[in-house]
Amino acid sequence: MENKQLHSRLTKLFPKEQVFTDELSRLVKGTDAGLYRLVPKAVVKVNTEDEVIRLLQFCSKENVPVTFKAAGTSLSGQTVSDSILMEIGQGFEFSVITDNGKTATFGAGLTGTAANRMLQRYRRKLGPKPASINSAKIGGIIANNASGSSYGIKHNSYHTVKSMRIIFADGSLLDTADTTSCQSFIASHPEFIAQIERLHNEASGNEGVKNRIQQKFQLKNTCGYGVNSLIDFSDPVDILQHLMIGSEGTLGFVSQATFETVHDAPLKATAMLYFHNLRDVCETILPLRSCSVSAAELMDRNALRAVENQEGMPAELKSLPEGAAALLIDTSADDEETLLVQMRDIEAKLAHIQTLYPIRFTTDIHLYNLYWNVRNGLFTSAAASRPPHTASIIEDIAFSGEILGDALTDVRELLVRTGYADAVMWGHLLDGNVHFTVFPDINSPDGVDKYARFMHELANLVAVKHNGSLKAEHGTGRNMAPFVEKEWGTEIYGLMKRIKSAFDPNHILNPGVIINDDKDVFIKNLKNIPDANPLIDKCIECGFCEVTCPSKELTFTPRQRIVAYRRLTELVDSRFDKKLRERWAGEMAYEFNETCATDGLCAIACPVNIDTGSLVKELRWKENGKFANRVASSMANNMASATSLIRGLLKIPHFIAKIIGYNPMEDITKGVYKMGDGLFPLWTRYTPSGSRKIVRNIFPGHSADAPVVVYFPSCITRSMSGPSFGYAETEDIPSKMLSLLRKAGYTVIIPEGKDKLCCGMAFSSKGFRKQARQKESELNGALLRASRNGELPIVCDMSPCLLHMRETLDSRLRLYDQVEFIHDFLLDKLTFEKQPVSIAIHTTCSSTKMHLEEKLYTVAALCADKVIVSENVSCCGWAGDRGFFYPELNRSALASLKHDIGDATEGYSNSRTCEIGLSINSGVTYKSLVYLVDRASERKFLS
Repeated sequence: MENKQLHSRLTKLFPKEQVFTDELSRLVKGTDAGLYRLVPKAVVKVNTEDEVIRLLQFCSKENVPVTFKAAGTSLSGQTVSDSILMEIGQGFEFSVITDNGKTATFGAGLTGTAANRMLQRYRRKLGPKPASINSAKIGGIIANNASGSSYGIKHNSYHTVKSMRIIFADGSLLDTADTTSCQSFIASHPEFIAQIERLHNEASGNEGVKNRIQQKFQLKNTCGYGVNSLIDFSDPVDILQHLMIGSEGTLGFVSQATFETVHDAPLKATAMLYFHNLRDVCETILPLRSCSVSAAELMDRNALRAVENQEGMPAELKSLPEGAAALLIDTSADDEETLLVQMRDIEAKLAHIQTLYPIRFTTDIHLYNLYWNVRNGLFTSAAASRPPHTASIIEDIAFSGEILGDALTDVRELLVRTGYADAVMWGHLLDGNVHFTVFPDINSPDGVDKYARFMHELANLVAVKHNGSLKAEHGTGRNMAPFVEKEWGTEIYGLMKRIKSAFDPNHILNPGVIINDDKDVFIKNLKNIPDANPLIDKCIECGFCEVTCPSKELTFTPRQRIVAYRRLTELVDSRFDKKLRERWAGEMAYEFNETCATDGLCAIACPVNIDTGSLVKELRWKENGKFANRVASSMANNMASATSLIRGLLKIPHFIAKIIGYNPMEDITKGVYKMGDGLFPLWTRYTPSGSRKIVRNIFPGHSADAPVVVYFPSCITRSMSGPSFGYAETEDIPSKMLSLLRKAGYTVIIPEGKDKLCCGMAFSSKGFRKQARQKESELNGALLRASRNGELPIVCDMSPCLLHMRETLDSRLRLYDQVEFIHDFLLDKLTFEKQPVSIAIHTTCSSTKMHLEEKLYTVAALCADKVIVSENVSCCGWAGDRGFFYPELNRSALASLKHDIGDATEGYSNSRTCEIGLSINSGVTYKSLVYLVDRASERKFLS
């Protein structure tokens, strides 16, 4: 079916905004974390079970293959397609917590971390804990039978899912928790049920097959289908439910699942143990299995070397001998006495194994986090340091504890012999589950051949010599499909093929995954990895960045921006038609550039610390013409006049609105905004009124020995921080800041020449580098003079500006955000009376990067009876002034805010522009936190 015809057919079944058939959307949405590139013919976003049923019925009738995609963090090629790709939408992000958290039902589109946040109040959590849990969604966690570091086999999806709702290839729906649904399904699918029963009888009735399956599933194993279902259960519904787990979208779609959750003990202790070699580490596996251990993470010398030079790493890493290895042990309990007993038990059972340093557990949160930072930084550092043009592939194997030392020795020798000596190895020791990275050059024939030879040797070593699992938790995908029969043997592989045919007779569900007769599929359709830009060349397209991106539901995510930019680079570097390149660049402008908030949160989530916003700002700099630069220079040179003009203009709309009403006024300004088509900003009732001009530079304290602080009011707050709709106060932010600082007993100094000063961020974010540097230099000099070369602390009233100042100004300057200064300097100088209100607080993206979340909450909790934090909002998407011109970005980023803040009647943050968008999308007026602190506090008088 041609793309045009396919689009026409699909838009008759779905709203047109949920169907994507243009080349750009198909490319970026069709990308996952694996090493394969297939471009779908169409992408359909679904938000309800009815839409899934409609799509599957269409695909079944037309015999069109379809692949399901949740977060796209799969590593083995499970979620790419050259046919129809079904993308899970926000309609599947729902939850129901029952039995005091012991059971919980989650929609397929909810992330694992979001689910755990909801369970946290009950001291419960999901059993599966993949490394991708911040991004991985429930549907993907089930489809891959993900497990992770903490619980291995015991608490993976196979053992903790109680029921699920399944939609099969023919569009039929089964709710395994509903007796009526089960009876109806059995009656309407007699041949399917009969095939399941035959498979059960054959597997359980053949001692050789049964023993083989039992033996293989004593290890973590996601290679092939979960044929243990055939012998673990006799009821056909139980069997098909458990076969769905780990089936990677090849048997049906799980729309929701009910889990039996796991207790999350609050007290934790950890120890980092160092050994002479890997074999010695492996000697701990059997003793540790008899202890109460939450996690036991193995790290080889290459892994430790990858992180040893990073800031904050333990000093002893650099002094470890060649061949050394480490083990991070974690244990947890509900009370200190039990925790101590568990620590002593572990120490006693490992006493006979020689370590480089004595075993010492710690409950100190700093050390605890430090040790886990070592573990969590391994893949990050290794992937970031890989050679150019290479892919980052994480292989995933498991062996029995008794032979783990021999097996890992063989794996290391294989890596050295085949040219991957720099591979980093780590793993979940209790399960004998080890990961390692290889960095093949998959864009060259020699690199592909080298990788293929390695994979064949690895399969023989793991599956044949050591009877291990070729895939312990990352799923089979296309990567390991050619080797499934080698691991399982012809007879059991034959059962797997029959399972596929029973569930999906026409083989339309994710064809080529798990079951594939093409022995070379694992080296076909490999991604091209061009040198596009040093800012993004280390990207492994994992998608970890997507969950924090404010434009993720509107246009592109950071991963998608990088994929699109790499493709554009290929077009530029090739002989493609110039018109095609220009068309691509034009199509990308809105999705890539105009709706990117450049907030940098993607860098926090990214395993290799890529800030896609930096790339966007660089391109803005290149695109800025002479006229735009002249305008920017004029603004930079006349900042005082510009802020004065804005102060005056912003008084007018509120004056008119108070006469004619805010509703009519907003109707007028919306019309002007639409007619201007991007020329005029959108004004709303929550747009600030103009600020008052600050006349003085020094505000003396109450005594001669009063502490002194330098206060820098940003150009935003000097021009547009006056009250808007919903404000009971008449003061602007600088007035409130001065009131609060003087109440705390401070003498306040405002830098000379304040009216012309600007941190430069507004210029930098738009790509005006020269003008940004000019303003940075001016401010740097003014603050050095005002602070006596850094002797005095400096507080700024806009968190984005403060972050930019920290990144660009003299390191001698002691720079504080308003929240940070209040928390660190004012709490002991003020007395607080909680106000009888329920408030919502928002941590701006700049505050997140400065780690101010806890300080914001602490200060807010001193001032109000109830403090609410939205669990589903990161960046608000206002992005400086972007919210004025692209309000849809702000609206999309804050879609869940109104629901999340519940009964809050007031909102607080620390960025005046962000507060505009927060107010618009919540219906609650957001203000600077200084208003709340000033209202709830009094000066403390010492007796």
